[in-house]
Order: sequence, then structure tokens, then C-alpha cells
Amino acid sequence: MSESGRFITLEGIEGAGKTTLARALESVLTARGLGLRLTREPGGTPMAEQLRALVLARDAERISPEAETLLMFAARAIHLENVIRPALRTGAWVICDRFTDATRAYQGAGRRVDAELIERLADMVHGDLWPDRTLVLDLPVGAGLSRARQRESQGDRFEDEQREFFERVRDCYLDLAEAEPSRVRLIDATAAPERVLQSALEALADLLPDND
Repeated sequence: MSESGRFITLEGIEGAGKTTLARALESVLTARGLGLRLTREPGGTPMAEQLRALVLARDAERISPEAETLLMFAARAIHLENVIRPALRTGAWVICDRFTDATRAYQGAGRRVDAELIERLADMVHGDLWPDRTLVLDLPVGAGLSRARQRESQGDRFEDEQREFFERVRDCYLDLAEAEPSRVRLIDATAAPERVLQSALEALADLLPDND
């Protein structure tokens, strides 16, 4: 649980629309008078963004799956100390694009890193702090990758992975939603953006101040 504010994370494969939803939630929740901080992982601070660049860079030195996992948690530890925990202590809502569920999905299921190692690292880095709610934007892998290819950005190492990699990632997210239904909620990311936003707000309704 969060320290004072609410900690919301957005998850999903490439092309799921997490950035679009984050901005829409920012607009709606700010209009309702909530203090809000948007952030992302890996990244969120200058030093953590440098680690993000190392992890995502194409044509760099080879990074083993285990090294990639350690870099993710190093960036996460810096992010938690400098952004997430301080914001929550002020009573703000933190909406974070990816968190440890992404490590479980991408490094664990996708890269086949030992799940016990990931859980030990999670316990060490933030064992007392987990998201109040995680929204998984779900869509078929083919649709997500098609959307990702249409973006103007040049992509990254993860977008170069084969379809089978993303199928494992998506399956992991679905398993997480089934295992933790009170925290992890599935959102149909094939719907129109306004419907995705409405579904997200419905999934957050019990956390909003009027419902406390």
C-alpha cells in the first residue's frame, strides 16, 4: 500500500496505449482536485533515465537477462527514493508507466529470468510498497506491435523482439490479473481511447476521495 497518496501503475505490451491513458488520467484527476505526479520506469529521474538509455539502446554491448534485471531494479530504487516515495508522502497520486509487474513480465516471462530472483529483488527494493491499483492495458500482440511500428520513435531493443517474446509477456500479465484481482485490473486496450479512460476510472473508483 502507498504511504499517504495513491500509487497507480499502468502495464501492458508495446502499443497498448499507456502514455495516452496516463495523460488522460492526469487531466481528469487533476480537474477533480487531486495532486498528481506522472512518471515512468525505467526512468523518472536523471540518473534512472541514464540507466533506461543503457537498457533500451540498440547496438550496444550485450546485456544478459540477469544484468538487465539488475539494471531495472537499480533504476527503480533510485526512482522510489527520489520521486515516488516523496510524492506519496505529500498525499499526491503517483501514476507510473510500468513498475515491478513489468519486470515480472518482460525479464521473468519474456527473458526467462528466475522468478525467485525477481521477487527477492522486489522485496529488497520496495517490499513495503506495492501499487494500490495496477491497470493492465490488454490487447492482442499483433495489434500492439502494429501500433508500435506506427509511432514516430525509432523503437528500442524490446521492440526488436520476436512475437513469441511478447506472447509470453502478455500471458504473464493475464496471469497476474488472475492471481491478484483486487490489485490488478484488465482494461480492454482495443477500445477507443475515451472508452479506455472510462474503464480505467471505473477500475479506480473505490480509491477516489468521494468513495473513501
